[in-house]
Amino acid sequence: MARYELLNNIAHRDLHVATGFGVEFGDEVGMVPAFPSEFAELQREYPIFLRKDVAGDAWQSVVLLGFEQHENLFLQEGRWNAAYLPGAVAKGPFLIGFQEQRVDGELTLEPVMHVDVDHPRVKAATGEPVFLPQGGNSAYLNHIAGVLRGIHDGSTYGGEMFQALDANGLIQPVTLDVQVDERNRVGVNGLHGIDRERLAMLDGPALLELNRGGYLEGAYLMLASLHNMRRLIAEKQRRLRMQDAAAFKGKS
Repeated sequence: MARYELLNNIAHRDLHVATGFGVEFGDEVGMVPAFPSEFAELQREYPIFLRKDVAGDAWQSVVLLGFEQHENLFLQEGRWNAAYLPGAVAKGPFLIGFQEQRVDGELTLEPVMHVDVDHPRVKAATGEPVFLPQGGNSAYLNHIAGVLRGIHDGSTYGGEMFQALDANGLIQPVTLDVQVDERNRVGVNGLHGIDRERLAMLDGPALLELNRGGYLEGAYLMLASLHNMRRLIAEKQRRLRMQDAAAFKGKS
């Protein structure tokens, strides 16, 4: 159970956060949220899809990491085997909350950083310092602040983008049913993607509207990202071969 506290350099002056990867940190998951603000980076490494949020009334973009709920094919012996780390993973135990503050005599909601003090990355024996000995922000915390800003901006923008894509009939269900080898078949339910043919058939006004909003680029980045399915399948095949080899060795 998460226990978030408002981050400050007095109560959390000795806070350290582990930055490695592993099952013990909750990294063994099949997909994580993604945000349009990072699509340009994500599409080089991961397949990007859409799915309905928990409430079922809004779209959320995700990157696929594996074919099972607790399978992360990018996780290898304490390393994350990709050049770019999704913001939802990079943020670790931190999130942006909002606090009422009076600015120029008016109450406004200002973004503030919170930390989950019960997160396994916080409970680890070693890690990166969050604050400097004198109380200033560490380079690690400044990096996390940038990640959280990207998530916050991307979340708001993404809601508008996916609503516009849906209004133009560009979101369609994806059947993900893959025969990885002669004995193993994998699939993931509930995923959606961009309808390439319908996108190509959009007329001038619709294209202009999507382009002005910046949504057209996001749609094409999602389509381009699907080439990374080959990488996931190849890694799944490799791991299945390793399992078979280990099983054969155990019998011999």
